[in-house]
Amino acid sequence: MTDTETAPARPRLAAPASAVAAATGAAFDEAIALTRRLKPPHFRRAMAEVIPTAKAQRWEPAEVVRALLAEEAAGRDTANLRTRRIRAAFPTGKTFHIWNEEASSIPVPTQTPADAEVGRPERENLCVIGPSGTGKSHFCEALGQAAVDAGMTVTSFTIEDLGAFVRRHRVDDSVSKAISRITRTDLIIVDDIGLLPVSPDAAEGFCRLVDAAYERRSLAVSSNLHPSGFDEIIPKTLATATVDRLLHHAHVVVTQGDTHRLAEATTGRGVVTLG
Repeated sequence: MTDTETAPARPRLAAPASAVAAATGAAFDEAIALTRRLKPPHFRRAMAEVIPTAKAQRWEPAEVVRALLAEEAAGRDTANLRTRRIRAAFPTGKTFHIWNEEASSIPVPTQTPADAEVGRPERENLCVIGPSGTGKSHFCEALGQAAVDAGMTVTSFTIEDLGAFVRRHRVDDSVSKAISRITRTDLIIVDDIGLLPVSPDAAEGFCRLVDAAYERRSLAVSSNLHPSGFDEIIPKTLATATVDRLLHHAHVVVTQGDTHRLAEATTGRGVVTLG
């Protein structure tokens, strides 16, 4: 409707319902009922605190609305963050907050979440390669945690998780659809490649996943082997095409040195002293 148009006449009521509610002191109860209908739970919980404060401090009506909507937005952000973290299925909960920069052989600039981040519009991948115990899994999981904090969606697997995933969905011939659902997430983490022999189902799942994610989603992969050596654990015909796609837009990070776990064990930091 333009400024020059005239709104159609509305029938006059004896008294607006809101005016009656306010006059009888039922406005707050009516507002609560409306929030139950519209389902803004954080808005509703905040009303009991915000409205008395607004009345005491003589807030403008717009400030009351702003404060209540801000509570709803903050509450939804917190709930969404919790949901994304649960769906990511991180194995241990390790983050960059407990990451030891000095103990890692990864270049320090690469260790910061902003510089290491994948899942950006460029759809770049990350391959973390090195011996066991040099921080590969911790780094990938911490990266995933940082991605969740930044508002992205993440899915985390070990290579054998992918094998079980393929077997589960092969029963009803839904492997392709299931892989497609995985690639709706922004970042996909595949951990522990090369640590144990790769089953045919796991090899199939990994190859399908890399192919489906290629130039559409970011992958973070940790492995004891350089991807160029994946033909040692995956059939060569699959490995060639998979590695080609994985490395096309990838950052390769190599970890070195002795296992951190063994170092902690030999210095007595791997256990808590019994009382």
